[in-house]
Amino acid sequence: MPAAPPTLAATAALARRTQHIEPFRVMELMKRAHALEREGRSIIHLSIGEPDFTAAPAVVSALQRSVAAGATGYTGALGIEVLRRAIATHLADEFAVTVDPGRVVVTAGASAALLLACCALVDPGGEVLMADPSYPCNRHFVSAFDGVPVTIPVGPGARYQLDAATVRRHWGPQTRGVLLASPSNPTGTSIAFDELAALVGVVREHRGFTIVDEIYLGLSYTNLPPRSALALGDDVLVVSSFSKFFHMTGWRLGWLVVPPVWVDTFEKLAQNLFICPSALAQHAALACFEPESMALYRQRRDEFRARRDFIVPALEALGFGVPAKPDGAFYVYLDCSRFTDDSATFASEMLEEAGVAMVPGEDFGSHEPQRHLRLSYATAMPKLREAVSRVQAWLQRRAQ
Repeated sequence: MPAAPPTLAATAALARRTQHIEPFRVMELMKRAHALEREGRSIIHLSIGEPDFTAAPAVVSALQRSVAAGATGYTGALGIEVLRRAIATHLADEFAVTVDPGRVVVTAGASAALLLACCALVDPGGEVLMADPSYPCNRHFVSAFDGVPVTIPVGPGARYQLDAATVRRHWGPQTRGVLLASPSNPTGTSIAFDELAALVGVVREHRGFTIVDEIYLGLSYTNLPPRSALALGDDVLVVSSFSKFFHMTGWRLGWLVVPPVWVDTFEKLAQNLFICPSALAQHAALACFEPESMALYRQRRDEFRARRDFIVPALEALGFGVPAKPDGAFYVYLDCSRFTDDSATFASEMLEEAGVAMVPGEDFGSHEPQRHLRLSYATAMPKLREAVSRVQAWLQRRAQ
């Protein structure tokens, strides 16, 4: 009897870069939370960064009209021109920056925008500086193109953000640029605009690139109007998305603003890697900028602010530390060291025993992850109140 043919796993090896990309643990946590729900457990989700609000009614109506009209074919790789113009107008209206619509690249979510940017800018072995803690996928976008993410430990004194002095100190011969997020996931903290300007100046001195993730910029809660890094010059690349402020996570639509001289290169890459973003999502997204939609988003932003103003003191009353109060997004980066020196086990036990899902710090970097949790308050106030009650009871049981 002939021997069975070898399996693919026995004859081929995976690319070495896959070894540098770690699991996205928040998704693994979500799998366990959903399994508990299937068993009949009540779980309060304070883990995943997804608004409980959904797309505005005008957007849903626009989608339905687009389907009926058959607007389902390929679009240009940079996105439909009317949406690119609408995004440029939105940037002018909300953040007082003037952007040529020709610089706007519509993408399949902010993730595709960051992939495009890394594909265009990161050579094998090139180093990209970023904060630790930071959004875990950012370092993997760099690794996907054989670059080297250099994560720099930052603490509450720096509001968990890089500054100009830190970038200057860590810039080395292989450094090619910086990847920032303001406001940030997981901390909800922002870089002061003057400091951001100084940081960009340091990068320019080294002829590097600056990528700024601004997907949460519309969810800023300071008394001053939020300012976009686009105001610092045409050489700054800015990433944004329809997922967070516009509450369209599963629609997978975002954008990237690139320097004018690089548009053709980004178009070439987008043509080859993605062909185009979703046509239906693009046509529907035009309704995001209608006055009634924008009024609704602003009301929802006020609701997120109210949730933050409730949850932060409530957590502190339970004994958690909040070393840097969030000023944007919908996250709180908690110090849980009063209760544990192992936040991963602590989060797992909280899920199993209290029915409350939070994310341990290990997802976000290697700087003291064992003492941190990330909480997402992108859920309704009654659930936040119930979560606080459950965690309080659970902590009391643990202390007995």
